[in-house]
Amino acid sequence: MDRTRPLTLLLAGALAVGGLAALSPVARAADSELARNGGFEAGLDGWSCTAGSGAVVTSPVHGGTKALQATPAGSDNAKCSQTITVRPNSAYTLSGWVRGSYVYLGVTGTGTTDGYAWTQSAPDWQKLTKTFTTGANTTSVTVYTHGWYGTPAYQADDLSLYGPGGDPVQIPAVPTGLTAGSPTSTSVPLSWPAVAGATSYRIYRGGTAVGTATGTSYTATGLTPSTAYSFQVSAVNSAGESAKSAAVTATTTSGGGGGGGELPARALVGYLHASFANGSGYTRMADVPDSWDVINLAFGEPTSVTSGDIRFRLCPQTECPNVESEADFKAAIKAKQAAGKKVLISIGGQNGQVQLATTAARDAFVSSVSKIIDEYGLDGLDIDFEGHSLSLQNGDTDFRSPTSPVIVNLIQAVKTLKAKYGAKFVLTMAPETFFVQLGYQFYGSGPWGGQDPRAGAYLPVIHALRDDLTLLHVQDYNSGPIMGLDNQYHSMGGADFHIAMTDMLLTGFPVAGNAERFFPGLRPDQVAIGLPASTQAGNGHTTPTEVNKALDCLTKKQNCGTYQTHGTWSSLRGLMTWSINWDRFNNWEFSRNFDAYDWS
Repeated sequence: MDRTRPLTLLLAGALAVGGLAALSPVARAADSELARNGGFEAGLDGWSCTAGSGAVVTSPVHGGTKALQATPAGSDNAKCSQTITVRPNSAYTLSGWVRGSYVYLGVTGTGTTDGYAWTQSAPDWQKLTKTFTTGANTTSVTVYTHGWYGTPAYQADDLSLYGPGGDPVQIPAVPTGLTAGSPTSTSVPLSWPAVAGATSYRIYRGGTAVGTATGTSYTATGLTPSTAYSFQVSAVNSAGESAKSAAVTATTTSGGGGGGGELPARALVGYLHASFANGSGYTRMADVPDSWDVINLAFGEPTSVTSGDIRFRLCPQTECPNVESEADFKAAIKAKQAAGKKVLISIGGQNGQVQLATTAARDAFVSSVSKIIDEYGLDGLDIDFEGHSLSLQNGDTDFRSPTSPVIVNLIQAVKTLKAKYGAKFVLTMAPETFFVQLGYQFYGSGPWGGQDPRAGAYLPVIHALRDDLTLLHVQDYNSGPIMGLDNQYHSMGGADFHIAMTDMLLTGFPVAGNAERFFPGLRPDQVAIGLPASTQAGNGHTTPTEVNKALDCLTKKQNCGTYQTHGTWSSLRGLMTWSINWDRFNNWEFSRNFDAYDWS
């Protein structure tokens, strides 16, 4: 769809309305400059930019020595704003200088007609001006500048709001009604009623400030399981900060990672082609080396995409001449388990699309997966839903409370299996980056529709099951470039990609750039890095040297490249690979490197 032409007409109409408003004769007594730090000489002081999109640069500038530079990314248009006190029934002039394509300067909260000025193309500094009149009850407005989706960075400088100043801002009242929602093992959701005049809120844990929020909710993350915490919140505006609210206490759940405590501190996870053959050849269960701590049987597949009825069988002898008997296969599983290894059934894969769109499919999934686990005496389940197995319906916009049936039913099915088999049940997941880290930029079909509804679709599943999850090993391969928390795109095949993608899982991130919908980071012991074992196994093969650089950076803060991690994740669990068969084909290069790596 070509948005440019109708958008231009819409903006032209908006500007015409603004022009009519400016003709109204309104008194302009005691006019003065009201914008704070409009030249950005004091950095971003006074300004708030979405998703870390704004920065101050020394070139190019319009006046002084500094200017704003903001970079749109994904569904974020790089909006920078400031709320300013004004008088009712008064006339104001908003102006500023901008450079770039599709740059906007506007105002909201006027109480009359909000509006903006814009430029489609400003290769050099261009002045934008917007006049407006406040309503009878308006005491503050928000001025802003932003770019457009998919366009390069823009610059803004010497932003001005000229008119009569409002009454002095009062420090807001102390927040009341702070409540804690249902904790997980590592997070506590908080909420409180809005406070009049507050522009933001500061959250305290044990008396120490730990975060801010522009809305009336916040999720405290990175907490320790089975631990009591005390929280308070204060209200903030340009006049200052209120006193702290009454404290509320919450105790995190025991968690435990779904049986992860029985894994070694450093675990090597691999997929075993048990039901099919390919160019790597068939590997018997008994021939899997002791290096592998978790062996995922690939794959259990449904009888049809929507049936939920999962079946598993050993590779037919016509396809795999050296396949062992069912009895030998089961005996080898028991031998691995006796040696401390975990053997799981992996559901899905590239060809095994699973859509649990109905409760009947959900129940069939639970029943059929249980039969496979019981028949082979397995330790748990690996979810490897790919392709179109998971997607978000229009309007399903909050990962914390999903409504799409395929998401809700999968969560319920896994929780049922976990309850049936108890604390020792091992649960792992192997999503692609498209379904997880891409959620930093896009989530579902997006606020306007038209986006791929699968974007970020694993996030509600991971979040709902985080206390049952033993390991998440995202596939850092067969992936396009993905934006990291540094707002730069990272490409697979080198240490940088694995560092950036893993740091996102451990740090957490705002979903689709929405700070109010923050995906909390996982514990390091719940995360392993997923890589292909050889160049034949998948796109994005990473050499042992680059793998070691990624581990050095993530666990020791050494050998890092341009991406700077948000922590030192010394208890990172390990590595996953596709696959054991391909590693054997490649003379065990992947597992040998894992065994030789110095984690100290």
